[in-house]
Amino acid sequence: MKWFVCVIFLFFFSFSLLGQSTIAGTVTDKKNNVIPEANVYLEGTYDGSSTDTNGNFSFTTNEKGIQVLIVSMMGYETYIQEGDITFFSNQNIILDEAVNTLSGVTLTAGTFEAGSNSKASVLKPLDIVTTAGALGDVVAALQTLPGTTTVNEDGRLFVRGGEAEETQVFIDGLRVFQPFNATANNVPTRGRFSPFLFKGITFSTGGYSAEYGQALSGVLLLNTVDEADLEKTDISVMTVGLGLGHTQIWGDQSLSINTSYINLAPYEALIPSDQGVSWNSPYESFSGEAVFRSLKEKSLFKLYAGFSYADFEIEQKNINFDDFVPYQLKNNNFYLNAVYKHFLANEWSFNAGASMSSDGNAIGLFQDNIHTKQTDAHLKFKVRKGFTSRFNLNFGVEHFITNYSDSFEPLEGSNLQSSFKENLSALFAEGDIFLSDRFAFKLGARTEFSEAPGKLNFAPRVSLAYRSGDHGQFSMAYGDFYQNPQIDYLKYNQELKMAKTSHYILNYQYLADGRTLRTEAYLKDYRNLIKYDTEQPQFNSDYNNNGSGYASGLDLFWRDNKSLKNLDYWVSYSYLNTERDYLNYPQRATPNFAPNHSFSVVTKYWVDKLRSQVGLSYSFGSGRPYNDPNKQGYLAEKTKAYNNISFNWAYLIDQQKILYFSVNNVLGFNNISNYEYANTPNSNGVFDRLAIQPPADSFFFVGFFWTISTDKKSNQLDNL
Repeated sequence: MKWFVCVIFLFFFSFSLLGQSTIAGTVTDKKNNVIPEANVYLEGTYDGSSTDTNGNFSFTTNEKGIQVLIVSMMGYETYIQEGDITFFSNQNIILDEAVNTLSGVTLTAGTFEAGSNSKASVLKPLDIVTTAGALGDVVAALQTLPGTTTVNEDGRLFVRGGEAEETQVFIDGLRVFQPFNATANNVPTRGRFSPFLFKGITFSTGGYSAEYGQALSGVLLLNTVDEADLEKTDISVMTVGLGLGHTQIWGDQSLSINTSYINLAPYEALIPSDQGVSWNSPYESFSGEAVFRSLKEKSLFKLYAGFSYADFEIEQKNINFDDFVPYQLKNNNFYLNAVYKHFLANEWSFNAGASMSSDGNAIGLFQDNIHTKQTDAHLKFKVRKGFTSRFNLNFGVEHFITNYSDSFEPLEGSNLQSSFKENLSALFAEGDIFLSDRFAFKLGARTEFSEAPGKLNFAPRVSLAYRSGDHGQFSMAYGDFYQNPQIDYLKYNQELKMAKTSHYILNYQYLADGRTLRTEAYLKDYRNLIKYDTEQPQFNSDYNNNGSGYASGLDLFWRDNKSLKNLDYWVSYSYLNTERDYLNYPQRATPNFAPNHSFSVVTKYWVDKLRSQVGLSYSFGSGRPYNDPNKQGYLAEKTKAYNNISFNWAYLIDQQKILYFSVNNVLGFNNISNYEYANTPNSNGVFDRLAIQPPADSFFFVGFFWTISTDKKSNQLDNL
């Protein structure tokens, strides 16, 4: 009987062997180096093995017909091959090295990032609010980076020879149409948003993604916090007002609110009377922001809302009037932004978002009244697909709506009204391609159709990066960028075409052990700029797109927080060479807002014994061009150089209470940004002039900040 059982066992064993197939082969990389311990198996089965020390593998299977062979190994792209089972008997498999997100190349040409987790970051969110002289203003802190120009009488971002209107601001990928507070002529403004509501900041001085348009020079991208990690209340008592913030968490939902009341009466009372400014009613504003978040397993919804109201009355000296010129302003602004992101299977995801804003001004000039009203909307839908770690694709569609109207109501005479409506649609697509850990490129394109001139444009964009070593890399970028003319022109002539720039950028960046070095050379070619033939743009001006210009330069940046204990500092330098023939210029010339040289040094030092952080920053700008009608040449003269030394000190009273003190322009440099000339010469045939200066040479600030939180450890040092 035993003999019979053995015969039956051997029979079935032999039959099973006859039905089996052997899967065998070798696994190597592209350099023919063997790869041990790689997993090799048939999809959907338990049949498989691992490669040995020589990269060889072998196993048997009873599977028949078409099968899928998979080879996986950490650090390499997964190999997938489909075929008949007999095809896998002798395989020579070569694995491609996977792109490592920690050590791989990044695309950095023209872009600065501020984020705790970004490998390409040169700034952190904390830097935005602890830079001496910035006073918590995102834009003021960014003006210490290369590629920007400090135009102290304006306060907005001027990037690489471009006007302030050429740089656009986005929150969570959606346009902010009025990102700066309303102000008077030659009185600097500041951004409307509070930096502590944002987790990261990306500032592109050129060559930016095809996802963003309607910006000739740069974009500022602000991303709100996705998930609140702590319930807390922040209280601020300042020499210029009060602030209150609170964060509440309900499971996977949270709400952060921040409000502030600002009254500059204490500051304005100290302005010397010889500065050419008199405040009849001090600047007063009330503003607030809120972010609601709902984070699910595969989705994220965020709702951001901000509002502000500002009111002031000022009198300014003018060379063409015997008395001071009175100016009154009341501004109301509201902004709403909603974003929904959903993660699908197989590395698909989509973003849907919408933003809208409403901005109104009531202006009094002498005894005349001006009313402006602008409503805007931005609708956007974007899809992302991650095909492999080497290739990602983004594409989407967006639509912009603008509705503007104004009215001029003189004390005597008829009212004048003008209006403008615009619809602009855009398509964009862009792919990130990583050929290896050392070489990557971004290829994209954007097309826009503007209803006003009825024109369609196409803008190709490409960026390349090569990692030359463990810490350094080279990047290059090229792109075309378009932007509609400003409303000041379109409300009179809607046949004007979009202005265009072409960017050419070469960048080198070195990151290692707390040190960052960036060097970048660029060239911008301007075409189709607006020209008109009157003193100011008006209804009877003759407009055309015959303007042109260029901007070229070199930007340098160095940061070091390791060489000296407790000291963090950075140094920025920019050389700018630019000329334009646009507006009512009689010839090509360098604009007043574009100095040749800009230089900044920012230092931050922590003093353990004093429980304090001390900051000092210095900004320099070479003389800016201005036009002197008493001399030959147009914009041929230059002001004296701009200098500013600012100081701040944050003292920790205890873990959650901070006393903060800062002074801008400590030494009281008498900076002059331009000159205003009389319309007619005096009895000696000379045009008299008046220097344009800031309302005050220096600004001081004192604040007390108190955080109340459940962990009793959090404080507002990160928000100062």
